[in-house]
Amino acid sequence: MKTSKYEELRLHYKIWFTDKDENGILGDGKYKILKAIDESGSLMSACEKLGLTYRRTWNDLKSIEKRLGFPLLEKTRGGADGGSTILTPEGKKLIRAFDNFHENMDEIIQHHFELLKQQLLSDE
Repeated sequence: MKTSKYEELRLHYKIWFTDKDENGILGDGKYKILKAIDESGSLMSACEKLGLTYRRTWNDLKSIEKRLGFPLLEKTRGGADGGSTILTPEGKKLIRAFDNFHENMDEIIQHHFELLKQQLLSDE
């Protein structure tokens, strides 16, 4: 039995939100940063985990805050115990909502991708 290259197709996609001027606000990459900050309690740890530079990540997150109009992060300067960065309640709400949205869309998109593959295979 001959296998079709269509059977080997894999789906990859990204989701991101923009403002009315099409400036990126939040997508999969920034979501991962916020999620890592939430899990570690540290922007530095999140950057190290994801292989990102601290300064650029900080600037990107500040840009997101400016576009959304509310803070995502609460930062405490280092001391004897070191500093910390945690998400504000709005920041936590944003990542929960994005997580739920992505989970729902993943299911829908995967289903429709399977339908697309079936259609391609049936037309051979």
